Amino acid sequence: MLANIGVPGLILIVLLALIVFGPKKLPEIGKAAGQTLREFKNSTRHLTEDAKGEINEVKAIVYDDSKETK
Repeated sequence: MLANIGVPGLILIVLLALIVFGPKKLPEIGKAAGQTLREFKNSTRHLTEDAKGEINEVKAIVYDDSKETK
């Protein structure tokens, strides 16, 4: 969706944000958006690591069970 915006559309969005929020509020909004994205990224990283850990545990159990049956 965002790939279709292009440079002119991005400039228009920034100008509208500047008009609506003003030059004093815009840096605060950008900082808050950056922190939100950072937290989201960290959360998804932790979820991915947890899922990989569980998958590796299951693989180890399956590998050990298949080794014992032989």
